[in-house]
Amino acid sequence: MLWGLFAASIPVIIHLLNRRRHKTIQWAAMQFLLKATRESRGKKKLRHFLILACRTLGIAALMFAAARPIISGLLGWGGGQIDMVVLVLDRSASMELRSGDGQAPRRQMVLQKVRDSMQTLGNARLVLIDSATENPQDIPSPEVLAELSSAAATDTEADFPTLLNRAAEFLQNTPGRAEIWLASDLQSSNWHPDDERWAAARASLADLPQKPAVRVLSISGTSAPNTALSILSSRRAGDELLLDLELLQTTEARGSVNIPLTANLNGTRTTDSLTIPGQSLRLQKRLTLPPGSETGYGWLSIPADGNDRDNVAYFAYGPARAVKTLIVSPPGETAAYLALSSAPPDFGRQQAEIIDPTRATDLKTSDVATVLWAAPLPTGTAAESLTRFIASGGQVVFFPSGKAPTGNFLDQNWQPAQDADRDKYFIIKEWNHADGPLRDGLNGTPIPADRIKAIRRQVPIGSAAVLARWEDGEPFLTRQILDRGTIWFVSSAPDYTWSNLGDGDVLLPLTQRIVALGTERFDAAYIAAVGSEPGSSLPGEVRSRLDDFGSPDPANIDHLGGVFKLGDRLIALNRPAAEDTLEILNREDLDTALSGTGYTLLEQAGQADDPSLSRDVWRAFLIALIFFLIAEALLCLPSKTTVQVLTPQPSKH
Repeated sequence: MLWGLFAASIPVIIHLLNRRRHKTIQWAAMQFLLKATRESRGKKKLRHFLILACRTLGIAALMFAAARPIISGLLGWGGGQIDMVVLVLDRSASMELRSGDGQAPRRQMVLQKVRDSMQTLGNARLVLIDSATENPQDIPSPEVLAELSSAAATDTEADFPTLLNRAAEFLQNTPGRAEIWLASDLQSSNWHPDDERWAAARASLADLPQKPAVRVLSISGTSAPNTALSILSSRRAGDELLLDLELLQTTEARGSVNIPLTANLNGTRTTDSLTIPGQSLRLQKRLTLPPGSETGYGWLSIPADGNDRDNVAYFAYGPARAVKTLIVSPPGETAAYLALSSAPPDFGRQQAEIIDPTRATDLKTSDVATVLWAAPLPTGTAAESLTRFIASGGQVVFFPSGKAPTGNFLDQNWQPAQDADRDKYFIIKEWNHADGPLRDGLNGTPIPADRIKAIRRQVPIGSAAVLARWEDGEPFLTRQILDRGTIWFVSSAPDYTWSNLGDGDVLLPLTQRIVALGTERFDAAYIAAVGSEPGSSLPGEVRSRLDDFGSPDPANIDHLGGVFKLGDRLIALNRPAAEDTLEILNREDLDTALSGTGYTLLEQAGQADDPSLSRDVWRAFLIALIFFLIAEALLCLPSKTTVQVLTPQPSKH
């Protein structure tokens, strides 16, 4: 209909044609009339231009009204004739964060605004692709969008590269004008802006014949105060369950906050009061298990706040088992110190077994948590056995043997051994205080890694992450993750011909923390993240929920946290840890991810009473049309003629 704007030029054309019809003839008597009207000619010319402008703008307003345009930050400026909208909805746990006024979660606000926008598009088809199922679904009416199971809250995370690719695949065989709306809180962990899959998703969009417009709807602005509770690790130690917890203020820190923490263990409740001094608090919660308890479950909870999805963390446990560590090392001081640090005398359930490297060709690791390897790197069948152990969740720590490196292990190797200059030492200068086995204690006490003095070292080489460095910048401790397990390299040995690492103030916490990670390969069968492979039902398994937070909608049971019975398995499922991250995607990363799509971004203030995403403006053009017609009519009215009667004056004579 906007092609009709060319009709607005008709009054101008008529005006120009009328000017060509008149021929100017110089006539002497007219000079007196022109001179008499010269003073009013300017006003008449202005009035004629105004009349012409009103006629032109009136026709333009009529064409705009007929085109039924809408104005919106999401839809931009354009016509409402859209055949299809593909709504990609983020249903991750972070979307349940309430707005600053505390009235509605971001997910509900998105659904409401999309519903209002769809009403301005006439009979456009609405297709929903939600982040939990990733399956396209036709929505019969925008009015029922908020009531659907596929648009309800979940404890999952989102994967936007996959979601955009799914939208492109759906549109491949769909004719007509389409748009893709990406509704999200732009949490960086859900977008993966550096992921290589974005290139494939953009290529799929570029191949579509209809070239759909991409709109990003971000609900931002102030949020209600919120604290997230999560279980970092869970392990059974005899008749106790050890839970490493974190309480994180996911919105702007409110200073020191007191929060009651309620623990429910097999139906028994206890409550403690915790103080979060700043942005976060980490602590270890010890729960005493009932006598003779083989298996059980429970949960921890804090009071409701800005996000109901992160106020509960679930756990489950199995039978107690011994914690076994294999030490592959020749007999000597290194083997003795490693055995002492991995199984101290007062740790009754921890065991250490020393194996000579010549007998390590076929390791039995089914009941082993950690392997401490102080020998040349494994090769052949020993390397294959160790690789399988790591992939299943095991932890392997390599200490130097001092011998010349021969082959590598999973792309890791040793440099030749180095001796410090006479009367000098290799000293650790920096280490990661927040991550890894040298991190600070739960009460903030640091590990005294700077006390390590080495007269000999053997530096690892490879692509592993460095968690501690010597003064000259060479790595002391590195980490490489393989599937569920981890490979660690320590560049000095607990032997006084190497260093004072055997003193215990560094070796003991380092070893015990890695051993604790190794025990999680057994406890992992009882706790997992929603949507992960361990938490998925196997063929023939029936999923039933055991905790008190059961969902009334069975269609969403696969996407919610809780304690579940999966066939004969008992498992506790929690939201993914990434959902508690505070990093929001910036505009530069969003430009990188959606490069070449020509997307538009609407950042909507997070208030429940915000206006709709879009609104009709064709009525405003009708009003403008009426205004221009009335103005043109008034300007065309003839001006009042003033008749001046001259009365002859009597002669003086």
